Amino acid sequence: MKINELISDFAIFMSNEEKDVYKNITEPTPINQFNERQRFLIDNLVRKSMVSKLDKNGLILVYPNE
Repeated sequence: MKINELISDFAIFMSNEEKDVYKNITEPTPINQFNERQRFLIDNLVRKSMVSKLDKNGLILVYPNE
């Protein structure tokens, strides 16, 4: 039996705050547009592989993973 057969639905837990921040990131956005609390939540989302960071010419952009 394969693991895919055992796990039919794979979901990553996100708090309500993380969901709100995640909804606001629809395209590559400079991280300096977010306040300190939102940056903390974005770091949590990066650890969960929901959001990626990209350093482009010294400007850090965040964008959602598909």
